[in-house]
Amino acid sequence: MTEFRSISELKKLLADNCKIEKIQPPMIASDIEVNVVTVTVLCPDGKTQTIRAYREEAHALREFVRNL
Repeated sequence: MTEFRSISELKKLLADNCKIEKIQPPMIASDIEVNVVTVTVLCPDGKTQTIRAYREEAHALREFVRNL
């Protein structure tokens, strides 16, 4: 199975010492089916990156972040 683009992108940013700043909807929210997930990442150079995932990819991205 190939990895979702959003997870590959997040792994690359984390490997570059970027930190997850915010996840929408918040991880503390109940795990009802979420159709859109947005992860905001802050990098050492001060730039922020936004990763957005939809449907099945959104669920996989939330699970990836939960298991970090």
